[in-house]
Amino acid sequence: MTVIYTFDVFTSLDGFAVAGGDWTGYWGKQGPELLDHRLALYEEDQRMVFGARTYRLFAQMLAASTEGSEVRDPWVTRMRALPATIVSSTLDAAPDWPDATVERGDAVDVIGRLKEKSEVPLRSHGSLSLNRALMSAGLVDRVQVTVFPVITGKTGLQPVFQGADDFDLELIGQRTLDRDIQELVYRPTLHLQP
Repeated sequence: MTVIYTFDVFTSLDGFAVAGGDWTGYWGKQGPELLDHRLALYEEDQRMVFGARTYRLFAQMLAASTEGSEVRDPWVTRMRALPATIVSSTLDAAPDWPDATVERGDAVDVIGRLKEKSEVPLRSHGSLSLNRALMSAGLVDRVQVTVFPVITGKTGLQPVFQGADDFDLELIGQRTLDRDIQELVYRPTLHLQP
């Protein structure tokens, strides 16, 4: 029996995970419903999965932040307290993350084994290239996309699905948070050409 693996990602309407320019975190659109919902999602027992680049980014942002900043929202603090697996060929250890292990090797093999042996669901927030590879290998059970009400055509960075294979998506959950933010949960299936 394998556990559920969720690829959890924030995006602008035009598909960017991050924006440059004068945009702040959450594109400045977060509200109490979003933050409460995120905390509830992360209160559940689960194991986080990160690629090395995303792990380093989180560790750097947390180290540079102060108590009470949006980087240290309660759900982020809770995420950091969860056990984590970091898939990396460059890290030897995961400093600055309380319960993290580094796994070397091909991400598809590492996560395939982890899905088989884990006693709790797996969740990855961000780690775009890692999750695109895992989707192609059929290891992602859910894609949870939180769409913020912005278009970042000039300042958008990190296209979420750039270079991904084609997928059919079955909508299995949706909600609106703080009037304008959409959370969509899909079950992805690799689109096979006839």
